[in-house]
Amino acid sequence: MSSNASKSFTVAVVGGGIAGLTLAIALEQRGIPVQVYERTPHFREIGAGISFSPNAVRAMEVCALSVRAAFDAVATLNGWESKRKVWFDYYDGMAPEACDILFTISSSTGQNGLHRAHFLDELVKQFPAEKAHFGKMLEDIEECDSGKLVMRFADGTTAEADAVVGCDGIHSRVRKLIIGEDHPAARPTYTHKYAYRGLVPMQKAIEAIGEEKARNSCMFLGERGHVLTFPMERGEILNMVAFHEDKSDWADDQHMTRPSTREAALEDFKDFGHDVTKVLELTPAENSIWAIFDLCHPLPTYTKGRLLVTGDAAHATSPHHGSGAGFAIEDSAFLAELLADERVKSTRDLEAVFATFDEARRERGNWLVKSSRFVGEADEAMAPGIGPVARDWKKIQDEVEDRYYNTIISYDTQKEADKAKELLHNKLA
Repeated sequence: MSSNASKSFTVAVVGGGIAGLTLAIALEQRGIPVQVYERTPHFREIGAGISFSPNAVRAMEVCALSVRAAFDAVATLNGWESKRKVWFDYYDGMAPEACDILFTISSSTGQNGLHRAHFLDELVKQFPAEKAHFGKMLEDIEECDSGKLVMRFADGTTAEADAVVGCDGIHSRVRKLIIGEDHPAARPTYTHKYAYRGLVPMQKAIEAIGEEKARNSCMFLGERGHVLTFPMERGEILNMVAFHEDKSDWADDQHMTRPSTREAALEDFKDFGHDVTKVLELTPAENSIWAIFDLCHPLPTYTKGRLLVTGDAAHATSPHHGSGAGFAIEDSAFLAELLADERVKSTRDLEAVFATFDEARRERGNWLVKSSRFVGEADEAMAPGIGPVARDWKKIQDEVEDRYYNTIISYDTQKEADKAKELLHNKLA
């Protein structure tokens, strides 16, 4: 972590999800003046299960040790000691009985399931309450005569800062202010997949699919669908997400869920084997499906002047790599390190910081969006060279391993931030 002298600038973080709070905590830890503006009445996260790979856990430590502590407080590892380093065991989900493991992806941190909301609750404890402002739906940002950026909110209020970082998610208003309302990346794109989600009591899951699969993370591959499961809540809950291909369009990109039923899920996965159907049978009779959107049109820039986007606002991705939130935390750590650099002292240095962040992080963020789509297709035997007639398990394994090991978990945020500071110093010279 960089040492920090007093800074003469202020940073506004728009959005109080995982991306926004980890950034705010990282800046607060470094003594950088920061305020958070959240559109909802209180901090909240949408969705249920989430997990983090080693690169993300390392980035938490760069943000602040309290961020890592928040993760440790709520993370659940695989139930069997022999599988503590397993990310996922992969099975043929369409086999009547998925007995044999096709292959296993492992890492130093293994699987570590947690509830998004519970992780956010722990993060909230690490940030001063008086620096968080709620009910603040951003409408516009303009520079005033003093050089300050003035944020205008839907409730009629305003606030000033020297820099604004949009951590405001897939529907980011800050993103639109940077690239324009008419740019293809201004709005998310439907991936033609939706998901059923379920939280199943562990004992019922054990009775349905056996202890090994229930207590440890599994990926059930199939055709035009795949299902993942992992334990949460100290092993008391099994988190299930079942992805299904959808050839139709999604009518409304502002509303990403719609009502559905257990029977609809069972119909969508009727060609799958015992393990998948038994877990689906344990989900509520009335449920929802979640449309999977991403930013498949890559942003041409993450920044404009003293505006910047990070996390989903910059590179909202499908969840097939399980790395969207992890990359957001990398963003937070990386940006905090740049802002804390001893050569960054005043407002006039902020554009150089944001330009450096864009130069160093955008290629990785845009890669994640594209690669995650590919892996989602590979898991369903739809990617080029893998299906759909013959499912080539070895090719799927090779693709997943290459992307996971060589690009995702090998990334060292601290090392890369230190390298980026050389670029920053050149810009400030």
